[in-house]
Amino acid sequence: MFPRCLSRTVLGTSISLIYRRPHTTRIPFNVAGIYPPIATPFTENEQVDYGKLQANLLHYREIPFRGFVVQGSNGEYAYLTKEERVEVVRRVREVVPKEKLIMAGSGCESTQATIQMTLEMAKSGADAVLVVTPSYYKGKMTSSALVHHYIKVADHSPVPVVLYSVPANTGLDLPVDAIITLSQHPNIVGLKDSGGDITRIGLIIHKTKQSGFQILAGSAGFLLAGYSVGAVGGVCALANVLGAQVCELERLCINNHWQEAQELQHRLIEPNTAVTRKFGIPGLKQAMEWFGFHGGFCRSPLLPLTEQEINELRNVFTNNGWL
Repeated sequence: MFPRCLSRTVLGTSISLIYRRPHTTRIPFNVAGIYPPIATPFTENEQVDYGKLQANLLHYREIPFRGFVVQGSNGEYAYLTKEERVEVVRRVREVVPKEKLIMAGSGCESTQATIQMTLEMAKSGADAVLVVTPSYYKGKMTSSALVHHYIKVADHSPVPVVLYSVPANTGLDLPVDAIITLSQHPNIVGLKDSGGDITRIGLIIHKTKQSGFQILAGSAGFLLAGYSVGAVGGVCALANVLGAQVCELERLCINNHWQEAQELQHRLIEPNTAVTRKFGIPGLKQAMEWFGFHGGFCRSPLLPLTEQEINELRNVFTNNGWL
């Protein structure tokens, strides 16, 4: 069958779309739960350390994660080659039990490259793909452009697509009107929102709940708040370090134990900020080492923490009762 070229009006703009694999009905796909966006350990000479990656995954089996995000922002995917990105997913799938979902980051700057990476990730064992907003030409990434991009990716993807809005890295938020439009696509099942605007997250949930669209909080720092407005889980960098505690916060929220959840959430806020906005991936990898995991080295141009930064990071975890 030859691909069909259709014209569709999206957000007031006529867009031509190529449909190679039309999805007509939404297949139920539950993403609820906690996912660590796993780190990619590197050796001292900056090669992917697959041995330490496997050791981390075996250690994580003790924690009730729903699955794993592979090649998310904390996986340093921007510094990996295409071949490395695909190989990491393949290696993770070999180790992770089938009942654990693998959500693989397949976002690239161009639509065509994203489609190709999505196909490769699915072939390597991903159950779903997480597609970050293209952002290099952010001035032209209008709602219409982004809707066009995601529809083409979702039409070509053999696995469900989760949208990924991370304004701290991309400099743009996936617009709410675009999300509402995309939530109607049968192969777009949810959104990971890392912006932290709970009003926005609540509005998205309110406007999309009839379609079965699901929202994942993109940080442990606002996980409780996310659950309070209807999020179904979280993709949390801190879960690489305090995975059992983040899963416990999930349990408390879904069982309506809000007082206990609030107390635990308070103790996670500063450590979460430390391994994300303040010290970033080098801080995350350092903290992993303290809790029995392998953070490994970072890939250049990321630098390891200074001694002063390590002490600051340690104090954050100590002052909140984790060390």
